Amino acid sequence: MSRYLPVLMVQEISRRYGADSELLEFEAELAVHLSDFGADFEQPRMVVYPEMHLCSASGTPEQRKEQLEAAVEHIDGPRHQCLSRIARNLGIWLLPGTVCERGEDGHLYNTAPVYSPEGERVAAYRKCFPWRPYEPYRPGDRFDVFEVPGVGRVGLAICYDIWFPETVRQLAWMGADVIINQVATTTCDRAQEQILVQANAIFNQVYMVSVNAATPSGEGRSLIVDPEGRIRAQMPGATSGILTDVLNLEEVERVRTFGTAGLNRMWSQYRDDDPVLELPMYEGRIDPRKWKNR
Repeated sequence: MSRYLPVLMVQEISRRYGADSELLEFEAELAVHLSDFGADFEQPRMVVYPEMHLCSASGTPEQRKEQLEAAVEHIDGPRHQCLSRIARNLGIWLLPGTVCERGEDGHLYNTAPVYSPEGERVAAYRKCFPWRPYEPYRPGDRFDVFEVPGVGRVGLAICYDIWFPETVRQLAWMGADVIINQVATTTCDRAQEQILVQANAIFNQVYMVSVNAATPSGEGRSLIVDPEGRIRAQMPGATSGILTDVLNLEEVERVRTFGTAGLNRMWSQYRDDDPVLELPMYEGRIDPRKWKNR
């Protein structure tokens, strides 16, 4: 039985949504996007917005910090209540873009919440690799995956996270079939990011879904890459728009079973009697008996 995940990516300009009335506007716009494609899917659609879509900031680092302080909320604050209701009302998996979160320790975090079609928040991943010194956030200290029942596991990586190969490798080891990469890249290195999206898909034999903000909030060029590194769909430029696809997560198992291009099976590399490979820079090791992803 195929495991299909319908995805709708919204490449859009980031805004500042504060009051409930403004989030009602966000809900109305989202409902229009969904109505264009119908609602009679066997599985609910997963809708993904770019990094910091709901609480954008601009200017110097000091100005950005001031704007973010004005928009920050605790993870269970009023914004959460609204987003939970929107996901439930529309019956979708909602990734509304990352938000500025006030942690229990008082620090600011760049956090990616995920809501189920029942309105439950099933994940809230804090970006582990803020783009310093531009971003004022404290790094998160753990990676996060969530389950789409009957379909597969989804991992979360925010923008600069994918420049660090440990991120997607860890998410894949945790069982992720798909990595959602929410981005707000305004700089000329979006071209390199697109290559990294493909490379991470190849290294880890996972789908990569990278949605960037539209100009002027970002350089766009959102894309979806399959577990063999092939680009399935992409936005050609930086203007606002939507990108849709239906991912068959059985492809992940196929590629890992038979290999990339029918050749390379990295997850089956080791045998139980192979020597342990020490990784001194991590104060850790690769144990062949624990190598296979979960």
